[in-house]
Amino acid sequence: MKSIQLINYGQAESAFELREVPVPKPAAGEVLVKVAGFGLNYADVMSRNGLYRDAPPIPCVLGYEAVGTVSEIGAGVTNVSPGQHVLAFTRFGAYAEYVITQSKAVVPVPDQMDNGVACALATQYCTAYYAGCEMVNLQKGDHVLIHAAAGGVGIGLVQLAKLKGCVIYGTAGNNEKINFLKSIGVDHPINYNTSDFSEEIKKIRGEKGLDVVFDSIGGSVFSKSRGLLSFGGRIVGYGAAERSGKSGGVFADLKLLFGFGFLNAAFLLMSSRGVIGVNMLRIADHKPDVLQRCLENVVALFSTGKIQPHVGGRFNASEITLAHQLLESRKSIGKIVVEW
Repeated sequence: MKSIQLINYGQAESAFELREVPVPKPAAGEVLVKVAGFGLNYADVMSRNGLYRDAPPIPCVLGYEAVGTVSEIGAGVTNVSPGQHVLAFTRFGAYAEYVITQSKAVVPVPDQMDNGVACALATQYCTAYYAGCEMVNLQKGDHVLIHAAAGGVGIGLVQLAKLKGCVIYGTAGNNEKINFLKSIGVDHPINYNTSDFSEEIKKIRGEKGLDVVFDSIGGSVFSKSRGLLSFGGRIVGYGAAERSGKSGGVFADLKLLFGFGFLNAAFLLMSSRGVIGVNMLRIADHKPDVLQRCLENVVALFSTGKIQPHVGGRFNASEITLAHQLLESRKSIGKIVVEW
């Protein structure tokens, strides 16, 4: 089978190589999926730049999700069967014609479901669902800030928050994305390149603050966002995009770390505020039943028309460099999918 292997850290044009490798065999509890398409996530860009600690050592195959057909199942697998069209959350390995994953990370999807839509439902919408519906139970009337709201997770969070009747503030970096955020119902879109999001929100909310913040940027943005929380407010961090693409090694890492600010448990207690971290790899590793529940719920929400992922880039596997360059440019909107 063909696999796209990460062989060098750094620029996308010199990072990948297409290699022939044997088709793997599923062990007990595992599923082998023949991949039709796989999605890109910002963690892929971080991995390519050598900045993602969970990534395997190179050469390796990246990729958190794939859509395709069940080719083979291991002993004890009962939730899917060979020939079914499925969506799979993968612990890396999706940039290939075949991928193996745990059975609880695989759910059936309609045969006609678009590859890009399906891939968005895996990592990005599961992250949004776990963050917004399980770790934070959004309520009608909550004032919610979503950073990078035109990204894959951001769009998912916007749609879930709209379902709950929240008032939504969303940040993005250009006018095209701002117009897109308006089109999907963001009440207060903010261009972070032309204005200070914190000051804009204070103009609207005054001293009332925000109920929930969802942050994929990290560092100083996380710290500034935490300062916007009202009493009873919560901030959910699920990324550190502020670090991506920057040189500086350990000094840049320390700058990011200190940028988050220092947390005092007594202060959180006295103000009834909460800080929550979300890492879907940890959930996949240690809470597979939770991951399965999230997958099933987002597929059900899509099937009933309550959520609709946006596919913002579609590439052939031979164009993996272009796909990575688009994602890293931060000009993409929604999901980027790569198809064989």
